[in-house]
Amino acid sequence: MSIATEPPLNRAAQLRVLVPFTIVTLIWGGTWLVIRHQLGIVPPSWSIAYRFALAAAAMFLYARFAGASLRLAARDHAFAAVTGVALFGLNFQFVYRAEGHIASGLVALVFAMLIVPNTLLARAFLGQGVSRRFFAGSAVAVGGLALLFWHELSASAAGPRATLLGIGLTLAGVMAASVANVMQASERARRLPVPTLLAWGMAYGALADAAFAWITAGPPRFDPSLSYVVGLAYLGLAASAVAFPLYFGVIQAIGPGRAAYSSVLVPVLAMALSTVFEAYRWTVPAALGVALVLAGLVIALRAKASGQARPVSDDR
Repeated sequence: MSIATEPPLNRAAQLRVLVPFTIVTLIWGGTWLVIRHQLGIVPPSWSIAYRFALAAAAMFLYARFAGASLRLAARDHAFAAVTGVALFGLNFQFVYRAEGHIASGLVALVFAMLIVPNTLLARAFLGQGVSRRFFAGSAVAVGGLALLFWHELSASAAGPRATLLGIGLTLAGVMAASVANVMQASERARRLPVPTLLAWGMAYGALADAAFAWITAGPPRFDPSLSYVVGLAYLGLAASAVAFPLYFGVIQAIGPGRAAYSSVLVPVLAMALSTVFEAYRWTVPAALGVALVLAGLVIALRAKASGQARPVSDDR
């Protein structure tokens, strides 16, 4: 596969990219901490269902305001349903539960590895090339994760079993998100208006979340406290209905490689917030592990930026 270098942007185009990129990074950087504070009176499955029901309603309104048709063919509805259940259902079911076992910053850091299955699945199903630099960077990042996990297993007050469970749940969420991301990069997804696909995908995801919640946790429960309601509004509106369309716009403007640098910046902010609000304790092995993960991702993302032709989106 030939490699096409992405063209440089002029100053006006840079500003049109920089503003939404910065907004998305700041929103998603705080998302992980907010999710942790949603864990309490309301079962996680119901919190997820509320989040994406709110996000879907906002996206339908946005699609209508933007003039996008809300009608889809039957097979496009099926496509939106599969994508939505994977991305807004399974993915978040795993992530919310993971945050019950490990710090939110660690969940964000593990989720930054989404670029690895994204790229490998895109190669397998979409024919996108992968360079040696990508594999080298991925190896460095995986080594950093191994060091960080080794430290967490030995130092966690909750014990190694809870830490392993949190890591395993996060990785399951990564795989579910990656499958949905590669589907979003397919030709079928590219033919559909982004607001329409997101609106229906979120709606189907919310329905699946609600069905799962009713089966596993019983009838709906809600926490009327101000902190829960504000957190839910942040996750449903800012982190979902606002961030996803902005991020898709960045991908279209500069390509998925450079847009995916949010995968490096988001966990940096998330780890900082975890340090301040969750009293995460840094040690030399933990700091070295995080540094290796971020360095490896930078190497891998630089390789991806010059060798990929179709968008494979990130999520939060």
